[in-house]
Amino acid sequence: MRAIDDTEVRTGSNEHLAQRGRAARAGVPTIPLPRESARAAARPAPVAPTPAAVPAAASTAVADVLRGPVRPARVLLSVPAAVYVQVLGERGGGEVVGVLTSDAARLPLGCVLFRPGNGRPLVAVPAGAPAEVGGGRIVVGDLAVSASAWWDPRPRLPGGRPALLPEGVRQLRNALYGEGLPHSSFTLPGLPTGPGGPLAALRGAVRRADLEAALRTATRLIGLGPGLTPAGDDVVAGTIAGLVLLGHPAAQRFASGVCSLAGGRTTELSRALLRHAAAGQVSGEYAAVLRGLVGERPLAPAIARLLATGATSGRAMALGLCTAIDLVDRTARVR
Repeated sequence: MRAIDDTEVRTGSNEHLAQRGRAARAGVPTIPLPRESARAAARPAPVAPTPAAVPAAASTAVADVLRGPVRPARVLLSVPAAVYVQVLGERGGGEVVGVLTSDAARLPLGCVLFRPGNGRPLVAVPAGAPAEVGGGRIVVGDLAVSASAWWDPRPRLPGGRPALLPEGVRQLRNALYGEGLPHSSFTLPGLPTGPGGPLAALRGAVRRADLEAALRTATRLIGLGPGLTPAGDDVVAGTIAGLVLLGHPAAQRFASGVCSLAGGRTTELSRALLRHAAAGQVSGEYAAVLRGLVGERPLAPAIARLLATGATSGRAMALGLCTAIDLVDRTARVR
């Protein structure tokens, strides 16, 4: 530091310099004060605030991944009523979790917000955008969702093999196929029709109570149809869940056969829903129909809600449920 002489002290207009000169002559150590620009550069960068968490009712089917450690994820799809993210696994793939508005289909892997989609509570983020899942929360962009309540996606039906109301089954079939119309006339967009198509093969397998043929047909359906959950997958998921929940003795073998072949043939979301179906974990709309079929809930509004789900998903899931009911019924008669 340059010494400050008496002349500078006397003539300098800066009083601070004068004080420093006197202190130096008296032998008092001095500490230079940084300039304002240097102070500003030394300040720590502001930390972005953690977004306040929005409460949601989470499915117990995804409780382990939600309650586990925070892990990186990526966005599979973002629409006004739902955001689906996939937790990144060590070998690729991983658990899929959805953030759903209260008026979206209540999928078994979802955290359901207490607000409808018309309020646009979700974020618009591109597929592949980073996210985080764990510690009780899902964070996507500026949206953080916390599990404040839980719901069970596996309906608790009476008995190991619940008895369905015959009139309820007829009501479901009439609503799906059309009253008085042959089942062979039923079609789904994106699925091949005609006697050689997979739906015709599935009907034939059901008539013969041939579970092996039904399994072969199910594997033909995987990945058929447009969308994030192709219609063919929804038919198979509805069939698997129905067989599991209605107590078919070969349900797990059927489910394992389908799930083992789904890798690489369909979407990640659809694969996840097939795995949940194998555990008897279904959408709230599908579960309501099952409860109606055993007399626990009003059936007609439940059928209407299921059939109105998505472009084809609800009708495809209902077809799968009807297929499972027929397989369970015919297997019991053969015995």
